Amino acid sequence: MSQPPSTAGRFLRETVRHSAAPAAAVLVVSVLLAVTELALPAVLGRTLDLLLTGRHGEAGTWLATCAGLTVAAVALGALDGVTAAVGGAQATARIRRRVLGHLLDSGPRAGERFAHGDLVARLVGNAAQAGTVPVALAALLAAAVTPLGGIAALALTDVRTALVVLAGMPVLALFLKVFARTFGDSGTRYLRAQGEIAGRLTEALRGIRTIAAAGNHERDAARVLAPLAEMSRQGHRLWRVLGRSSAQSAVLLPLLQIAVLAVAGLRVAAGELSVGGMLTAWRYAVLATGTGALVGHVSALVRGRNAATRLGEVLDVPVTAYGPITRLPPGKGTVEFVGVTSRRADREVLSGIDLRLPGGTAVAVVGRSGSGKSALATLAGRLTDPDTGTVLLDGVPLTSLTREALRRETGYAFERPALLGGTVGGTIAFGTHDPGEAAVVDAARAACADGFVRRLPDGYDTACADAPLSGGEAQRLGLARAFAHAGRLLVLDDATSSLDAVTELKVSRALLLGAGTRTCLIVAHRASTAARADLVVWLEDGAVRAVAPHAHLWRLAPYRAVFAEEAVDAA
Repeated sequence: MSQPPSTAGRFLRETVRHSAAPAAAVLVVSVLLAVTELALPAVLGRTLDLLLTGRHGEAGTWLATCAGLTVAAVALGALDGVTAAVGGAQATARIRRRVLGHLLDSGPRAGERFAHGDLVARLVGNAAQAGTVPVALAALLAAAVTPLGGIAALALTDVRTALVVLAGMPVLALFLKVFARTFGDSGTRYLRAQGEIAGRLTEALRGIRTIAAAGNHERDAARVLAPLAEMSRQGHRLWRVLGRSSAQSAVLLPLLQIAVLAVAGLRVAAGELSVGGMLTAWRYAVLATGTGALVGHVSALVRGRNAATRLGEVLDVPVTAYGPITRLPPGKGTVEFVGVTSRRADREVLSGIDLRLPGGTAVAVVGRSGSGKSALATLAGRLTDPDTGTVLLDGVPLTSLTREALRRETGYAFERPALLGGTVGGTIAFGTHDPGEAAVVDAARAACADGFVRRLPDGYDTACADAPLSGGEAQRLGLARAFAHAGRLLVLDDATSSLDAVTELKVSRALLLGAGTRTCLIVAHRASTAARADLVVWLEDGAVRAVAPHAHLWRLAPYRAVFAEEAVDAA
């Protein structure tokens, strides 16, 4: 039974297919260049024979032809370089758009599977290497014209010298095969180590304050660069492979060319070949045995294939599929979890959750660290899907909604919001639809952000890069964005942790003002936050331990201990 094609294989074929036009241009120009180079030895040989026999008048025409072919070769070589560069750049840009689009469509899954720095390395460096494949493939096909044409032309010039070259071709083919296999294995290991360094560097930059405070930068630098030893081993191995290939070619090719000269010389001595014919035979032997271009193109293809394999691993991450329903039935945001189980890194973070959150209520989710609070919040608005079970919003499975309908009805705010709108106002308006200037200002007021935004140099038009925001101010912008796009469900995943008590109280009151028209799901770490909610979902070890008002649960010592532990962790 034949195996299904790998993602990397399909991805490479797709890349080549979409780059057919520039690759064809490279192929045509390269073939024309090869034909020009193949024509030149015959013309040179004819010119030499005419000069040696004193036919200088005819020789002038052939000299002009030599000059024309030389100029054409130079021009075609320059055009080949430009065409190859443009084709590679276009393919690289398309690959980056394709992989980035898939990465964003997959949601948080890719970030859980790959280190962020590794993803950047794949998207930047590996995409550039994979982008050379269409052009390298076309160039390799064109490069094969030169040795094959050289052998054919050599056979037309003198069959015996052609047989000498053909005798060495199997050895050259074996060299190329061994080179491609060894080079590919080392290249894969090299790229993997490179990605590990990029991933560790990103982690170190994210925790740069901790590293500086601990004063152990040398130890962390050693940790980041630990894969450098593997990179060095594989890099040296690559150079050894290239060196061995060059050495083998340096021995075999001159021997073949000398053998051709020897045979051609004997033919000249016997009067069976002219001096110009000997020059022609030697030049064609050089072209027929010129495997340097082939090695270069093969190595580019191998590097591109290895890079495509790493990009294929990203493309293997499933994307979120959406349904056909564009509008929910009337409701206030009732959320239901039916038999929901969620796993991360082969560990169940939520197990068999059956839970119904009444529409129009404020629900706090509490529990010890690792109890599954963030996982529940992530599933509620379908940032990820459960491994088993179903999540419904007003009776409709979230998987049945279109992307636009889902994001129109659900809003999120996080502990560390990303400011993606360009300007402060754009950050608040960032979403599937623009809520309008009035809604942006109202949302900022509800999140207690309007005051500090108006003090910025350009107010709501201030570029985020020019706005020095504290952690609490950034969190308030994230809350404002959630308020501006809140539909039936608003999820706050530790989104008030950086707010002072007074601001947190004001934001909570704004949330409660919206109660009755939408459901608010709040991951709570403070007892005061849970106390202001209508209901509390108490999680323990990935399961629901209790659902009840905070006042009722507060009578239980284990419940009070949850907040005591949270306070210790926060301290």
